[in-house]
Amino acid sequence: MTPTLADLLDRLHVVALPMRVRFRGITVRELALIEGPAGWGEFGPFLEYEPPEASTWLTAAIEAAYSAAPEVRRDRIPINATVPAVAAGQVPEVLARFPGARTAKVKVAEPGQTLADDVARVNAVRAAVPTVRVDANGGWTVDEAVAAASALTADGPLEYLEQPCRTVGELAELRSRISVPIAADESIRKADDPLHVVRAGAADVAVVKVAPLGGVRPLLDIAARLDIPIVVSSALDSAVGIARGLYAAAALPRLEHACGLGTGGLFVEDVAAPLTPVDGELPVASVAPDPDRLAALAAAPERRQWWIERIAECFRLSGH
Repeated sequence: MTPTLADLLDRLHVVALPMRVRFRGITVRELALIEGPAGWGEFGPFLEYEPPEASTWLTAAIEAAYSAAPEVRRDRIPINATVPAVAAGQVPEVLARFPGARTAKVKVAEPGQTLADDVARVNAVRAAVPTVRVDANGGWTVDEAVAAASALTADGPLEYLEQPCRTVGELAELRSRISVPIAADESIRKADDPLHVVRAGAADVAVVKVAPLGGVRPLLDIAARLDIPIVVSSALDSAVGIARGLYAAAALPRLEHACGLGTGGLFVEDVAAPLTPVDGELPVASVAPDPDRLAALAAAPERRQWWIERIAECFRLSGH
């Protein structure tokens, strides 16, 4: 079913979710939710994303709200703890929000911080969690990434470096110079050709996210053609978006790594009661926001209008 723009806007809720710590430079996560005939969809491209990129996120929201969920192969998904670029002393507090997690993803290469800060944070995580991966969001040059890989593995192994450098060429060069596996994120979800990173020999693992790829079904199609292990991750989603990520992970033929779908713990408040990991896993289930939470978390009228205009522009670009 293809909705009209008027139908989308009639079903729209815009919320502002306060965060426990600064993440991606923000302390409040704004996003729009669509209550459709098949369930709830989430439209939450980050504020700096221009309409051509953001329109793919709208396609994903429409898929969730107007199409049945895919068939799944598993009912629980292992998740990683997500540790923002906090001081090492704050790590235990962050990890406490991910009970039972045996894998942690640690943000590194934060502007204004040093490699020593990253090493201290990673070692604090390593003291509590057996498997550690780091995410640089393309923040290093190749030489910086080589030095970082050495420093960050001096006291223990890393599962992988996620998007250590910005370009596919840089990732391929780095992969030839270090032994730590490399995971690609932005090089897949922001690429015109998501398969280029594999053809270029630039990654050992693919990190994929539902919304930037246009929905669960496009994600599964891309994953089938990547031919490397897949990690489904969150785009700092609300409980609604997390549920779609869990469905995607549950539908994959193979799931070899913990997924980055535990980011609900980064919010002070969410639109639905937060899922608590059990033994480091989350259940696969649809989510409907709580009406009282939707009302309490509603964005200011001027911000709601901003999102309405953004959706209208993305709708025109998305071809619906």
